[in-house]
Amino acid sequence: MAAERKRRRRRSSAVVLLNGLLTLIVLGIIVAGAGLYYGVSQFYKPGPKDQATAFMVSKGSGLGSLGAALEDQGFISNALLFRGAAQLTARDAKVLPGQYLLPAHASMSDILTLITTTKPQEFYVNVIPGETSWQVAENLNDPAQSLTGPAVTPPLEGTLLAVRHDFFPGDTRQSVLDAMQKKMTAELADVWATHDPAIEDVVQTPQQLVALASLVEKETGLATERPEVASVFLNRLRKKMKLQTDPAVMYGLTLGKGKLERALTTADLKSKTPYNTYVIPGLPPGPIANPGREALDAVAHPAKTSYLYFVAKTADPAEGHLFASTYAEHKKNVTLYRKAVSASEAEDAKQALEEEQASQAGDSTQ
Repeated sequence: MAAERKRRRRRSSAVVLLNGLLTLIVLGIIVAGAGLYYGVSQFYKPGPKDQATAFMVSKGSGLGSLGAALEDQGFISNALLFRGAAQLTARDAKVLPGQYLLPAHASMSDILTLITTTKPQEFYVNVIPGETSWQVAENLNDPAQSLTGPAVTPPLEGTLLAVRHDFFPGDTRQSVLDAMQKKMTAELADVWATHDPAIEDVVQTPQQLVALASLVEKETGLATERPEVASVFLNRLRKKMKLQTDPAVMYGLTLGKGKLERALTTADLKSKTPYNTYVIPGLPPGPIANPGREALDAVAHPAKTSYLYFVAKTADPAEGHLFASTYAEHKKNVTLYRKAVSASEAEDAKQALEEEQASQAGDSTQ
């Protein structure tokens, strides 16, 4: 009997132990489920920011370190949860450094998706072909730019390549300027290495090429006629003719600091500045702007022409120019230009009158 009671007590203890284990397992499942539910709900819960806000991913940052930064800046409530979700769902994702604009109330899920599947915001400064170094420096020094450091002074004219220059938010103004000049140095070396040897009778250095390219850049915005404009200047230089280009005269008056907000006068064309190509022979002492690659190529590989003159077709620069090899031809082209301008002015005046009459007729009916 005693042995039977012992066996019963052992079975009873085993049942109690098994029940206890089952209870613990069930409780564990409930707790795990509750924890999972809480984690999932927090992961997809709308974030606290009530407006779109910029978030910076520093160079060298990974998903593991971003959670802490997001929590510190108030984008998320739990860095560990964000890190765990990133390990589970986006372990192999590459995060590009840069600034991301996170939407208002972005959840952890939204943020993780955005920084692992999209590119950061782009920051760049455009050097427009024909801009002066003073204008570029003004742009770099604009407080609205996401740049740091002291203001830069305008570099030498023609030392900046006229293209888009990307930068990382927080870069210094000077570093961006240095990159611009480095690009121009490399581009000019490439152009000069492949230039047409036929230009060397009048263009003997890379610096002279840039100076002439800046004149071409300011005279026309049409890529198709840049080689022809370059040929005019080269042909005039060969014949010892003055270049007589208005943009150079304007530069001599402003030194590139803004635009001359008026038409050139007879006095301007006689002004004694180093850049007045109506007075000085040959090229001006340096570039009058920062040219783009197309203008550099146009001088390095000009059209083969006998042209010595050109004049605009109409008052619209997009219409291009009329070219001539003789002065008699050029005078005819000038006449055509003046007629086109007169017709355009007459049409403008007619349109203005019609608009005024229509406006008056409308007023009389009220």
